[in-house]
Amino acid sequence: MTLYEAMLKVKHDCPFGSISEHFPSVKMFVWYNPDHEIVEIATKDPKDYSDVIEEFSKQVDIIERHTDGTRLHLVTTRCCMTIENSVKKNIESFNMLQVQPEVYEKGWEYYHVIAFRHEDFQNFLQSLEKKGFKVEILHKSPFTGFIANSLTMTAEAIFSDLTQKQLDALLTSHNKGYYRLPRKSNLTAIAHGRHIPRTSFEEHLRKAENKLITNLMPYLKLFEQIPLEKRKRFGKAHVEELLVRP
Repeated sequence: MTLYEAMLKVKHDCPFGSISEHFPSVKMFVWYNPDHEIVEIATKDPKDYSDVIEEFSKQVDIIERHTDGTRLHLVTTRCCMTIENSVKKNIESFNMLQVQPEVYEKGWEYYHVIAFRHEDFQNFLQSLEKKGFKVEILHKSPFTGFIANSLTMTAEAIFSDLTQKQLDALLTSHNKGYYRLPRKSNLTAIAHGRHIPRTSFEEHLRKAENKLITNLMPYLKLFEQIPLEKRKRFGKAHVEELLVRP
């Protein structure tokens, strides 16, 4: 069976799309589960955040908000979605897989999908066009990767914006026992061993740590919304799966 991978952008009457069109400097990344959405918002002008939050509160209930000064994360309830007003619902109805996150920028929604049959993808496009959605295909080809790597948290998603100096600072600190309890070394000794000023080494390390936490935040926030009992069941099932996996 040949799988197909496609990247496309869509424009239609959508609350999140309208917000991104109203604030062209804003780029939004959305992850979701059945009950909640995690929205990561990046803008060149942090002053826009208060106006963006106000617009979001008109569309959905905001459960929690967090910012590191450069990006804003919102935990919200799910928008009311139907086959008539949602690209996600159409993706599901044609038996395709969506690779999260979806991205909103300047009124456009960007999607990454995997189709098990080419006909499903064609029918999906026809369905959107019949509903009046504007669609542009950015990329389409047979899928040659591993689905598990596409649908789960990837190394690229977590580490891609680390500089080499920041990556070196993390790895060196870990190797020297800085993250053990109790710690086996301190930043002064590690920096001395690397022949660089302590302040420079600490700056690289703190920036790396901040980037990791920022990149992990959408996944942490989604996991936080899962009831504790269900988290425990998932953890046990996942461990058992790893133990029996060939």
